[in-house]
Amino acid sequence: MQYRRNPKNGDMISVLAFGCMRFKRDEKETERQIIKAIEMGINYFDTAYIYPGSEATLGRILSKGYREKVKLATKLPHYLVKKKEDFDKLFLTQLERLKTDYIDYYLIHMLTNLEVWQRLVSLGILDWIKEKKEKGQIKNIGFSYHGGQQEFIKIIDAYDWEFCMLQYNYYDEYNQAGKNGLLYAAEKGLPIMIMEPLRGGKLVNLPKEALSVFEESKEKHTPAEWSFRWLWNQPQVLTVLSGMNSQEMLAANAASASKAEAGILTPAELDLYGRVKEALNKSFLVPCTGCSYCMPCPQGVDIPLCFSSYNETATSGKLHSRLNYILRTSGHNASKCVGCGLCEKHCPQSIAIPKELKKTTASLESFPYKPMSALVKRFMRQ
Repeated sequence: MQYRRNPKNGDMISVLAFGCMRFKRDEKETERQIIKAIEMGINYFDTAYIYPGSEATLGRILSKGYREKVKLATKLPHYLVKKKEDFDKLFLTQLERLKTDYIDYYLIHMLTNLEVWQRLVSLGILDWIKEKKEKGQIKNIGFSYHGGQQEFIKIIDAYDWEFCMLQYNYYDEYNQAGKNGLLYAAEKGLPIMIMEPLRGGKLVNLPKEALSVFEESKEKHTPAEWSFRWLWNQPQVLTVLSGMNSQEMLAANAASASKAEAGILTPAELDLYGRVKEALNKSFLVPCTGCSYCMPCPQGVDIPLCFSSYNETATSGKLHSRLNYILRTSGHNASKCVGCGLCEKHCPQSIAIPKELKKTTASLESFPYKPMSALVKRFMRQ
């Protein structure tokens, strides 16, 4: 196993982390996998309040003599916080579930824009964090992010964070916070944890056209290994989460992690990723690469994020995509486009952006977008 040093506190973190969102129903098998992962050198385990049964299961397993061998990460469900007292109510429940008296890496779960963070500030989260850190109950405070680049930078600048977690992979290099967000966080000295390295499995089950590109390489790797290698090639990445639910997957990923080095990819190999992305784009509704050359939009539309959500409808279904669209694009949605056309002049893909934004609006902002949006916003603010 390879390790990288946290630039904030000096912790040595395994480059492969164990994502605990989905455990098997057989707890004995889950326990075998977690213990095996620790024996292989994985020392970062990530869970969350809302992952069904995850915190309690992980707590029972780690309490059998493994707690001090790992860095434990879990997340505050800010959308369940209605008043200041809820911070303690939720946090103490998590400590009880996890059978521990401190959390190594505590994240504000699923921030999407600055407004969400400001609501928490208004409820007193700054004093609450200070108290927990002084008591040693929270060692490091950070956040996980699902939104666009502009809001990510605002959140980074809004507080003295100690780490952050991004959705990032070779296909989403310029989607959501993207490469620019990664570099901005790194310039601020933040360690960066990566989620969705395989884009929910879509970078494992590649179409034939994309798979054939990787097969041209003299170096033979599985699609999953290609994905991990691209991430570990970047020195800004501290660790990469993987939801490993089988011994075979654990062994394969750990073997890849044992060879993980920054700067290991050759120019020829990096070129393969670009060609694979081109092949994948052909299966999407809009051939947007997320480069952001079209930005900023005078009306505040987050064009790459809107197109990313629109493309998801082809692979993830409209309901799931619409929910993500609402969460990610608050205030930056496609219907704000007035058709000025300034963006088109800068698009290297020659996309008819206003035309495609109209399609995005028709697809994702049709009924029941408004009632869903109102419900989600009310839930997030209350």
